[in-house]
Amino acid sequence: MASKFIHAIYSDDDLLMQAVKQIRDKRYHIGEVYTPFPVHGLDKLMGLEPTRLAICSFLYGLAGLAVATWMMNFMMIEDWPQDIGGKPSFSFIQNMPAFIPIMFELTVFFAAHLMVITFYMRSKLWPFRKAENPDLRTTDDRFLVELDATNHNVEDLTKFLYDTGATEIKLIEN
Repeated sequence: MASKFIHAIYSDDDLLMQAVKQIRDKRYHIGEVYTPFPVHGLDKLMGLEPTRLAICSFLYGLAGLAVATWMMNFMMIEDWPQDIGGKPSFSFIQNMPAFIPIMFELTVFFAAHLMVITFYMRSKLWPFRKAENPDLRTTDDRFLVELDATNHNVEDLTKFLYDTGATEIKLIEN
């Protein structure tokens, strides 16, 4: 059985928000929404779950803090202790005020770099990957809502989408 999708194009972000609300009220499945800029509140209207990337960022920051603590303890206390500025290197705790900037910087470094890698892996944005944008106008000034129309009457769905303010509707069959 071939799958059918409908691409409804909207010209305004406020109109898009109202249309998404009406589409969700009618219990149609929205596959994806393509916008030229972030539309605040759209994720809640679509019913998307909150992201867990913040938890990953916190864990990556903890890993950076642990690496910084281990690295400074090993280099400055165990491996090659030096008397720098009259500060003895007998213990990590005595030198902790001098180590705080390094600990902060490595925490931020690990969180930032590992978050970028996690985002790319989660989004499946690999190098040389072909873009999946179905209509190039969504990178300029149009908004596109992709609906699954496999189990729906296409004529009724098309009429409903025109009533929500869609300026153009295309039927895509795979």
